[in-house]
Amino acid sequence: MAVIGELIKKAIDFTGFIISDPDPVKAQKEVLQKLLETAKLTAFGKAYGFSEILESDDIIAAYQSKVPAHDYDKMHSEWWHYLLEGHQNVTWPGGQQYFALSSGTTSNSKSIPVTDDMLAAIRKAGISEITNINAFNLPGDFFTKQILMLGSSTALIQKDDHQEGEISGISASNLPTWFGGFYKPGKEIADIADWDERVKRIAEEAPKWDIGCISGIPAWVELMLKEIISHNNLKNIHEIWPNLMVYTTGGVAFEPYKKSLEQLFAHPLIYIDTYLASEGFIAIQKRPDTTSMALFPDNGIFYEFVPFDGDHVDEDGLVKPGAKVFSLADAEENVEYVLLISTVSGAWRYMIGDTVTITDKARAEIKITGRTKHFLNVVGSQLSVNQMNIGLRVIEQEYDVVIKEFIVAAVHRGDDYIHKWFLSCDKFPDNEKVAESLDKTLRENNKNYNVARGRALKGVETVLIPEEIFYKWSEETKKLGGQVKIPRVMKEEDFLEFAAFVDKNL
Repeated sequence: MAVIGELIKKAIDFTGFIISDPDPVKAQKEVLQKLLETAKLTAFGKAYGFSEILESDDIIAAYQSKVPAHDYDKMHSEWWHYLLEGHQNVTWPGGQQYFALSSGTTSNSKSIPVTDDMLAAIRKAGISEITNINAFNLPGDFFTKQILMLGSSTALIQKDDHQEGEISGISASNLPTWFGGFYKPGKEIADIADWDERVKRIAEEAPKWDIGCISGIPAWVELMLKEIISHNNLKNIHEIWPNLMVYTTGGVAFEPYKKSLEQLFAHPLIYIDTYLASEGFIAIQKRPDTTSMALFPDNGIFYEFVPFDGDHVDEDGLVKPGAKVFSLADAEENVEYVLLISTVSGAWRYMIGDTVTITDKARAEIKITGRTKHFLNVVGSQLSVNQMNIGLRVIEQEYDVVIKEFIVAAVHRGDDYIHKWFLSCDKFPDNEKVAESLDKTLRENNKNYNVARGRALKGVETVLIPEEIFYKWSEETKKLGGQVKIPRVMKEEDFLEFAAFVDKNL
């Protein structure tokens, strides 16, 4: 088998990456032009004059001046609801076979169109991800091992003329035939809708597999690995999967989970970040000497960047009218931006809900820094998730604890506010001391937060709770596993409901 692996590895070396590395700026202009050409006769294209935009000397500037930014609610209420009703040629030519369901953290429930063109783009990006693993200098034998993809159920829901499911389930149900021999847990188990039952079956079948790579959201991968270890009476996962070498994560910050995950391994893995959202496959980590991810500049997505600050984004995390918007050509490195995308699924200048920084413009590399709705600015603190994570890593080091999940909100104390945090923790140091340390770090790293602390933001409280409470809440109020992410920032009303849930379950 090692010989076969070496042949596969050499074949990858010879053929190169499936998606090439073109000049990103040039490729992005060509992508936008192709998007506009393809959709110019749709209802959306006619409404916003795509034909006229294409005649402009600067199609990017013309596109940005004619088409407003859209969040999900605007895109759905004005356009996508027609697709759900069976209409065609609304925002992309033809009709819809799939809708990606997302409980999300920026909207209560979302139904996002997934066209055949988007599925083709996702497959192309996914193959690029697999072939790109060769850049991490893995042995030839690795390329004969299986890949465990822990996503949502592939048993899609039939609704009238289309099917619905989470994007990971839709993608897995459309895997190329040749990939079937490598893919685990396989269609039978992946079709199981109930998360607990699916993980139980994975644990039962795990000893029969030879897994070299795991892919999935860290919180749910960790729960799965713990179940496998418990069910099979193991000390660590490498006792049954000695060839496990790679973990591809994505969509959330991995660092909070790294310490606890590594307790389940006999040795650390190679960690590779990926960025697959309900709206498309956004980026992958291409190089071992960085944790940044490279955008796909020529694969059906046009990217735009809005400065993530109070001048351009309102308190609800929405782009303000008249906000400055930059294409990749004009955006700057090391500035936090709201990401907008236009895609082959008929999303136009769409707020995907994430914030990013460009770390290497020439390579079109980015890092996810947080979520637009996870921007705590009720009293002018302008506190992003990225800054929150930095503060929590300091707490972990100072108190030798592991904090993987958290939820924070600005809540009233009389006429003023405090920031109240619920933190998952494996140990339980003094809450007041933890709050003081967190407050001190945030003051030192965010001048707006420091100013707010001298005005309407009168205090900080932390409550340390077992991480299981977060997952139990997710299971009871949303659902467990798959693409589900724990929200980081809540409005006060929702936060108080979560606080009541915590009190009930402590």
